[in-house]
Amino acid sequence: MRLTTKGRFAVTAMIDLALHSTEGPVTLADISERQKISLSYLEQLFGKLRRNKLVGSVRGPGGGYCLTKSMSEVSVVDIILAVDEPIDATQCGGKENCHNDQRCMTHDLWANLNARIRDYLALVTLEQLVVSPKVKDIAVLQDMRACKQPQEAALV
Repeated sequence: MRLTTKGRFAVTAMIDLALHSTEGPVTLADISERQKISLSYLEQLFGKLRRNKLVGSVRGPGGGYCLTKSMSEVSVVDIILAVDEPIDATQCGGKENCHNDQRCMTHDLWANLNARIRDYLALVTLEQLVVSPKVKDIAVLQDMRACKQPQEAALV
């Protein structure tokens, strides 16, 4: 099974949003700067997250994005599926046509793996990730780097 950049970036951006949401709506530009994810890519991801009602947008000065549910109600699987990321280790996408249009010998193995991965990711909430000491430490470092960058640019 392969989790693509889309799923990884969506989860990372949602953690960043959750960590900074106490300050009000969070801009995609701020997430982009802290996480080094392209702004245009974040716009695509957040469009999907908004359509799936995981985030809401606030327009105007001081606007940005905010969570529409509590962190404890949002699982990693919710985020990944919201951005159209398949959780599938089968070669056939679950269609059972992977070996000359027939089911392959290992189909059940990969289908069961899919179910276990999905079940695990459904148990992991955004809240659990946000309260992790390791995640908090990394977020503090990212915030410090983001604050230093404008000052460093002014010195050049």
